[in-house]
Amino acid sequence: MNRTAGYVFALIAGLAGLGSAAGLRAEPSPANPPANAPAPANPAANAPANPAAGPKPAKAVAAPAPNPFVPMDPAVAIQKANDYFNTATTMVGDFVQIGPDGKRSEGKIYVQRPGKLRFEYAQPATLEIVADGLSVAVHDRKTETKDVYFISQTPLKFLLKDHIDLSRDVKVVDVASDPASVTIQVEDNSTFGGTSEIKLVFDPAKFTLKQWEVTDPQGYETVISLFNIDLTKKPDPNIFQLTQERLPNTNN
Repeated sequence: MNRTAGYVFALIAGLAGLGSAAGLRAEPSPANPPANAPAPANPAANAPANPAAGPKPAKAVAAPAPNPFVPMDPAVAIQKANDYFNTATTMVGDFVQIGPDGKRSEGKIYVQRPGKLRFEYAQPATLEIVADGLSVAVHDRKTETKDVYFISQTPLKFLLKDHIDLSRDVKVVDVASDPASVTIQVEDNSTFGGTSEIKLVFDPAKFTLKQWEVTDPQGYETVISLFNIDLTKKPDPNIFQLTQERLPNTNN
C-alpha cells in the first residue's frame, strides 16, 4: 500500500482574547469644595474608645480537599461510547488533521450513518474524500488521481455502521481515563494492508468524541481533532454521491 493510501485510511478511520487588567481609577477631588458641603468625617471620632473591644477577625476556614480522581470503569466507558455513536446518526462540524509528516490540514466533516461520510478540505489541501454507503472515493486534485475502496477495507468503518458495538466489531486493547479525557484504544485487523490501531478520545463530562488517532498498517499516524460539532443538523444527501468517472478506478 502506498503512503498516500496510508494517509487516507488513517484519515477515514475516523476550537477569548486576553482581557486587559485595568484597575479602578478614583476621580480627583475638586480644588475648592462648595461652601455648603459637609465637613469631612473625622476617622478618630468614630474609632472605638477601647480598640481591644472592637470586633475580632474571623478565623480562616480551610477549603475542603478536592475529591480524588476515580478512573472510569472500562465497561462503562465502552457502553457510553456505543450509546454516543448509536445516538449520533448525523454529524456536521470542523476538523483539524495532523498527518504523519506533521503537516496540518483543516476543513469540514459530514457524516450520515449508516455509511456516508465526507471530508471537505480547505485550501491549500487537494484531497476530496467521500463515502456513499458502500465505497470510499479519494480524489487528489493535484495529481488528478482517483481511487475507490470498499468501506470494509478502511479503518473506522465500524463508525459508519447502522449499529455499533465496539466489543464485537473490533478488538478493544485498552481503556484509560483522566480528568480531561477518556481514551478507548482498539485494533482492526481487517483493513487493507493489515492491522490498524485506533484511539478514540472522548470528553469525560459529555462523553462526546473529540479526537481520534489512527496508526495504519505501515506505522503512519494521523490525528483528527473535532470542533464545533452539531449532531442535529442533517447534511445534504447530494454531497455523498460518487461520480461515475471514479468507479472504474476501484481498488479491491
